Amino acid sequence: MSCAICEIRKEKRFCPAVHGRICPQCCGEQREVTLDCPSDCPYLRQAREHEKARSSADMDPSALFLKVEVSDQFMYEHEHLLMGLSYALAKAARADRTLHDRDLIAALSVLCTTMQRLVNSGLHYEPPMASPSQQKVVAEVETMIKEFRQAEQTHRGYTSLRDSEVLKGLVFLVRMAYSRTSGRPKSRAFVEFLFEQFPEREPSVLASPAASGGLIIP
Repeated sequence: MSCAICEIRKEKRFCPAVHGRICPQCCGEQREVTLDCPSDCPYLRQAREHEKARSSADMDPSALFLKVEVSDQFMYEHEHLLMGLSYALAKAARADRTLHDRDLIAALSVLCTTMQRLVNSGLHYEPPMASPSQQKVVAEVETMIKEFRQAEQTHRGYTSLRDSEVLKGLVFLVRMAYSRTSGRPKSRAFVEFLFEQFPEREPSVLASPAASGGLIIP
């Protein structure tokens, strides 16, 4: 029988994305490009195991907000902020299973641009989002930031989180997302990384900014 995609080459493997059998070449060429591959596909898993990590040289420098310095000390001192922001992304992605890495990256980029303008000029301006799904991601992250500050106020009696620190946290996530994603249109490598960090249970990262915890840093 012939491949369900090209209809030319001989089929050799089952593709859960098309619910049919396809050839290895179409699998390799269309994986996460035209095929919305489920995370449990053995061929997708195998490909990720052999895929080289993306370097900064493979990315658009302007997309990484390189003017914003995110030091190791910042990541250590603001681990709970990074955990909270990461959890907000995981929560948004879990609520909408159609989201791909590029949707989270687009939402994070808008948040970074907005926060950078606020830090540098004091102006608050939100550019229009490309889709309602991305708007929901932005809303989830903004809600987390608000709740984080409320938790600080409750447990410390004051709020110390600065907009510049939020910006650094968001930039950290943008860079992490670019390093984790395959870069293909339908990649969910970063989304699945977030799911691994935050299983489907309510975390305690927002219970107290002084609580202990951990986040796997790329």
